[in-house]
Amino acid sequence: MSNLKVLSLFAILVASIGAIPAFAQSADITVATDKGSYSDGEVVMVSGQVNEMLSIPVSLRVIAPNGNIVTIEQIDIGSDNTFSVEITAGGNLWKAAGTYTIEASYGLTAENTSTATTTFEFGGSSGGKPSTTIGVDGTDFLLSYTITGGKVLSITPDVAANSLIIAIEATNDGQLTITLPRALIDALLPDGGDDSFFVLVDGEERDFDETKTDTDRTLTIVFEEGAEEIEIIGTFVVPEFGTIAVMILAVAIISIIAVSARSRLNVLPKY
Repeated sequence: MSNLKVLSLFAILVASIGAIPAFAQSADITVATDKGSYSDGEVVMVSGQVNEMLSIPVSLRVIAPNGNIVTIEQIDIGSDNTFSVEITAGGNLWKAAGTYTIEASYGLTAENTSTATTTFEFGGSSGGKPSTTIGVDGTDFLLSYTITGGKVLSITPDVAANSLIIAIEATNDGQLTITLPRALIDALLPDGGDDSFFVLVDGEERDFDETKTDTDRTLTIVFEEGAEEIEIIGTFVVPEFGTIAVMILAVAIISIIAVSARSRLNVLPKY
């Protein structure tokens, strides 16, 4: 009889434990890409949404057809419960062609994590370092760059400062590698030899690595999470079309004035 009571009490205890509510939170998640297929060097725009804010980032992995993980990202959730990230397809880890899988996970614990997946087709990479291009505002120049930890928003020349202003959105610590044509911006000594650029990240001087050719200079600049502006200062920068137009107009006006003055002198009577 005593054994029966013990078993009954044990059964009640187990049932009570099972009835205790679980306070671990989970949230449903969706994920998608802007296109169904990409080529080497293209940017994959990944976006998604969660149904509940848990104050933690979304964990995202890109998995190659052979099962290798080629990219890992931690993405903050916006106030509207959405998230997005840009990933450049290409590089040594992206050599395999086929179906790539994006896996987005969100949750406080492994037991309460929601996962969503989507796929895209990729033609494979040559293995070189992928680069993206962006135009310089007000000019015909198109610059090649690679960036980790953020994205480039715009590039604008500052003629007065002989510099390029690069607006970025830094979601993590990262680095920017950008190739600058000498015809766009350069840093030269009075004798024509190369001088060093002066680089500022949010107004603070920053060391950088550089490689040079006869036509280009490539800079690698490190930045911190939250950085907004990189300024590269040289001794010469090509002005925007608007500035060039003003200069041409000024020269034209001066020429007209000079010609008019000369014409008036020619028609003056001689005594």
